[in-house]
Amino acid sequence: MNDEGARGRRIRGLDAEERRARRREDLLDSALELFSAQGYQDTSIEQICKHAYVGTKSFYEVFTGKEALYLALLDRIVADVTRRLTSALDGLDGERDESEAARALIRLFADAFVDDVRVARVAFGEGRAVTPLAEVHRRTNRRMAAAFVETAWQRLGVVTGPHARAVAMGLIGGLFDIIADWLVDADSARPADRTVLQDGLDRFYTVISSGLASS
Repeated sequence: MNDEGARGRRIRGLDAEERRARRREDLLDSALELFSAQGYQDTSIEQICKHAYVGTKSFYEVFTGKEALYLALLDRIVADVTRRLTSALDGLDGERDESEAARALIRLFADAFVDDVRVARVAFGEGRAVTPLAEVHRRTNRRMAAAFVETAWQRLGVVTGPHARAVAMGLIGGLFDIIADWLVDADSARPADRTVLQDGLDRFYTVISSGLASS
């Protein structure tokens, strides 16, 4: 069988594999919308399918269940944020003031979440052990983020001590908590609220970095 036969007939210009990929993205988009508005527990697979215009049978051809969909959504968020920060880090290489470059990266980290407040609500509001597997996933993502921070420090020339990983983990946990707390009553569309967040992150990073070299 040739490749065209294996992929099946084309519908609206898409073969079977492309249609499956499109359904996957539609389901992830709907999950982002509904989880951020209603929460994980109060959102059903049926609601997600209806919002995405995807049949329940087709849902199970893509995901094994709601938890698998949620974890895939977290992975998509992490991949997007990582791409944004990696691109930003490439642009910051060679900055004379490594401290200011690191602060700029922290601000970009916050922007990656609060530019679309739905992302922050899902990542932080729904990232607290909605299921045991989700908690493991969340911890794994935090370790990955801490490793990225260490890499950024090295590339920016920030002097670190022997316990940089522990400090990086504390930094990531603090950043997550600051953003999660800010979400409670802030409006990401209000410049003043965004300034409050960025000022808080700057002060927090100042505290963390002051003892970094001696850690």
